[in-house]
Amino acid sequence: MESASYTTLSRQSGLLREMQVIANNIANAQTTGFKQEGVIFSEYVTSGDGGESISMADARVGKTSYLQGNLEPTGGSFDLAIEGEGYFLVDSNGEQRLTRAGAFSPSAVGTLVTMDGHAVLDEGGSPIFVPPGAADLFVAQDGTLSADGVPLGKVGVVRPNDPNGMIRESGVMFRADGGYEPVENPHVMQGFTEASNVDTILQMARMVEVQRAYEMGQSFVEREDERIRNALKSFVK
Repeated sequence: MESASYTTLSRQSGLLREMQVIANNIANAQTTGFKQEGVIFSEYVTSGDGGESISMADARVGKTSYLQGNLEPTGGSFDLAIEGEGYFLVDSNGEQRLTRAGAFSPSAVGTLVTMDGHAVLDEGGSPIFVPPGAADLFVAQDGTLSADGVPLGKVGVVRPNDPNGMIRESGVMFRADGGYEPVENPHVMQGFTEASNVDTILQMARMVEVQRAYEMGQSFVEREDERIRNALKSFVK
């Protein structure tokens, strides 16, 4: 295979990866707390036959948009949203993770959990317990949860030390290997959740662009294949 074909195929692979990411964004446009993803195309040079260098395309590096989504009123006592910086601290199989998805509810045993059943943690990393039958639930701006005027705990709101170094582990949860610290003055809003920050219109438009680019690349590969076949036939004759 000639260098032009290798280069084109590497680009096709990157476009396919981007199409998968776009499709996932659109599928999660209504997912609470979801953050839009993208891919970064890069160039790397490798040695080809005869020592010549070949410029290849790569799209393995992902990027995430951490822009805040719209805050939508729900009226739910356990629905929380963060206005401004910060992430809720949750437990995922014994590991602490960060999320902006604040659609919480008490579990059967009274622990405050996410929609996926992960425990919501307080500032000290401990689960928050809501007594059965607790009434007049109120969440202060700093995240303090009270029932009947009695404080139950303070929802942990933290910021990663390295925001760009966070790793997505699921649709709405992130791992902060660089550590995190508490947000000094968080703005927690009760009765709201943060919507996905996916711009559906732009994503649909980008999907069309990627599809057309992929079709152009496919057409080039087919023409190149035909050219090589014809050249081989002439050589054999």
